[in-house]
Amino acid sequence: MRTSEPVLPPVAPAVQPAAVTPPALARDSVVLQDRHYVGREVCAGCHEQQTRDFDGSHHDQAMQEASAVTVLGDFNNATFRFGGVTSTFFQRDGQFLVNTLGPDGRQHDYVAEYTFGVYPLQQYLLAMPGGRYQAFSVAWDARPAGEGGQRWFQLNPDVNGDDPVKALHWSGRQFNWNLMCAECHSTNLERNFNAATDRYDTRWAEIDVSCESCHGPASDHLEWAETPDAHPDMANTLGLAVRFDEREGVTWQHDENGTPSRSKPRDSEKEIQACAACHSRRAQLFDDPQDAGLLVENYLLATLDQGLYYPDGQIQDEVFVHGSFLQSKMYQAGVTCSDCHNPHSLELKVPGDGVCLQCHQADQYQTPKHHFHSSVQGSACVDCHMPTTTYMEVDPRRDHSLRIPRPDLSVSLGVPNACNQCHSDETPEWAAEHVEQWYGHVPQGLQQYAHTLAAGRAGSVGAQKDLLTLLADEGQPAIARATAASLLQAWPGPEVAQSLFVALRAKDPVIRLGALEAIGSYPPVTRWQLASPLLDAPERVVRLQAAAQLLDIPPEQMQGDDIEKLRQAQQQYLKAQQANADDPSAQLNIGLYYQARNQLALAEDAYAQALKLDPYFIGAYINLADLYRASMRDPMAETLLNKGLEALPQAAPLHFSLGLLKVRSKDMTTALIELRRAVVLDPQNTHYRYVLAVALNSADQRAAALALIAEGLDLTPANQTLLTLQQQLQNKDATQ
Repeated sequence: MRTSEPVLPPVAPAVQPAAVTPPALARDSVVLQDRHYVGREVCAGCHEQQTRDFDGSHHDQAMQEASAVTVLGDFNNATFRFGGVTSTFFQRDGQFLVNTLGPDGRQHDYVAEYTFGVYPLQQYLLAMPGGRYQAFSVAWDARPAGEGGQRWFQLNPDVNGDDPVKALHWSGRQFNWNLMCAECHSTNLERNFNAATDRYDTRWAEIDVSCESCHGPASDHLEWAETPDAHPDMANTLGLAVRFDEREGVTWQHDENGTPSRSKPRDSEKEIQACAACHSRRAQLFDDPQDAGLLVENYLLATLDQGLYYPDGQIQDEVFVHGSFLQSKMYQAGVTCSDCHNPHSLELKVPGDGVCLQCHQADQYQTPKHHFHSSVQGSACVDCHMPTTTYMEVDPRRDHSLRIPRPDLSVSLGVPNACNQCHSDETPEWAAEHVEQWYGHVPQGLQQYAHTLAAGRAGSVGAQKDLLTLLADEGQPAIARATAASLLQAWPGPEVAQSLFVALRAKDPVIRLGALEAIGSYPPVTRWQLASPLLDAPERVVRLQAAAQLLDIPPEQMQGDDIEKLRQAQQQYLKAQQANADDPSAQLNIGLYYQARNQLALAEDAYAQALKLDPYFIGAYINLADLYRASMRDPMAETLLNKGLEALPQAAPLHFSLGLLKVRSKDMTTALIELRRAVVLDPQNTHYRYVLAVALNSADQRAAALALIAEGLDLTPANQTLLTLQQQLQNKDATQ
């Protein structure tokens, strides 16, 4: 529960948001760089076919006012029970309501004011105090009954059972529409968070993902369309904020071997970037999206990080599409989203294999000589090259990396493969054997980094060399090279610094951002040399991340023009964080900014605000406790960490921080208990295991330390850190 919100009454009237102006913005008041939004009705006057395609699409129904037409779920006094909670869905006075367990642990009625999504599931936005809307975690399965649909079901059932994870309650930050969801479901969203009152006045130009979500505000386009000769400066853009012209005059042709190629190279990323702004796993860095929300101007793309992607780059967590597509051979060849999808209806341009056969010749690919299957089942292009993973319990999504099946990697690394998705009764070894028999060798495909990223994640001996090789390999996808760069932060040194120097000057901003992530452990003078040129980068996301690596450097230590350059970069960074004042992560960054300047009172306020926004934010607990420790307030740090553990008893970082605090206070008995708890909760974390082993050795428990290290090496073989410590402790045994 957000501590700033009023406690809900024990009775069960509908909880209404405070009275505000209707969320739709007046069209003439929505201005972006002297352009304004005009609405789809105006666009439809000229663009009839696009409008017909758009009507009824998922973008058209991304968010709607709840009504008898838009609500798909059963609100006829239907009940749903899960994890000891009973939710009832009913109607009253023309409204759709849900009676369920609120953040105060009591049953309340909540108004479902909006629908969210349409298929294969539909969620409902429940009105809460402070202008907040929460996406209820019990959703409607919109699939036909014959496919298991037409029922209420629990999202994230693994954390909402009889022992629910309180941090993931539907009323918490993870399900807050204003911050987490709204931007990608409406057009020209303005969150309008008031930090002083802890209230939202969130508004939009249009409720759903309409024309100007992608094309930008269209007022200039209207002026150009009416009198093009009067606006020669708009001749190239047609007055559009973003003109998607990458495919104009482009065809796909074939060489003598039947290999398809673009008639002219793709020389921009406007279309892909616009789609990626929502169809990617990314962090929003600014509250004023520009250029129709292009990714590189507004968001920080996640790389192939552990927990999000398997080491070979296949989708693991809910990462959406863009990060996968960047890994594909299709992307490198110049394919754009609209080569396969109608951008207005979102449907495939041609059904089934036909979408692939637009470029790939049927006599080469739609044949058993290629797919090695004698029946239709298993021979579809997507079965092998775009296997599905189901998210949100009922939503299968295809991996857009378009890779060849590699069951041999399932054998060596435990990653999934397309073969065993169909042949689930067989082993990966069986699949790998068949694939090798078909080709006479183990096919490799474009993506050549599975073992490198796996070793880098594990900190294995020799991983540094392979990561440097991958970073320098221009034939590999940029997102994989960026991932290699970010992993190199574990190996700071001159050779790595030289490679990062080159990577920080790469053409692709994804590589530059990955390299920026790796330089945090270098001395300030080295970081300045590496990152300062990027303070003038053309992409503002890159500029912001460069500034983030230089926050601890006082501008007064610079000389000449560098003084003002660094000061402005740091101030712009702070301004960007303050613009996202409703985001606990931004408040954490504000705290770090002030703590680096020894402005501890301001830092403390920011960390406290982060915890007020999200009482389950582990990073805020740790950093505030560290601030208390740095200001000689260890008892307050211990109280805070214990409070965090009451809310998050399974949070390994909090146990680890408490253990370190106890080490400093020389309470080794409690320290070892807390450090061991951190290792038990996160056994793959090498740092936790290393610190516990050192503490055990200091407590004259060398045998226990060596056993702990051996256990870690069973989990992450060849881990360089653990091997080094093991050798040191064994050498001490040998000399005694």
